[in-house]
Amino acid sequence: MLPEEGHLLRIFIGESDKYEGRPLYEWILVKAKEQKLSGATVFRGIAGFGANSRIHTAKILELSADLPIVIEIVDTLEKIDDFLPVIDNAIREGLATVEKANIRLYRMGAK
Repeated sequence: MLPEEGHLLRIFIGESDKYEGRPLYEWILVKAKEQKLSGATVFRGIAGFGANSRIHTAKILELSADLPIVIEIVDTLEKIDDFLPVIDNAIREGLATVEKANIRLYRMGAK
């Protein structure tokens, strides 16, 4: 159960980023599950740039092996604040933001 007023943690990293021998986005997903966060979704971008201003793109002529990855997690601010120190040292290059999220529904399908 989530309250109506939740928060969204959005993490921006690169597809080639690794931690403990596995893709960083996968590692973060596993840690989010271990921390019993409500859920997480990983998106693969087609283009983007970050603090270093290098453009990463999926264009055929400029195929990048480091496309942008965005991980979104919605939960209570308390659980997100507890999770940030868990992932802090794993993210060497990237961005994390937290913003308010109005939760309209959160349902589990029938088993």
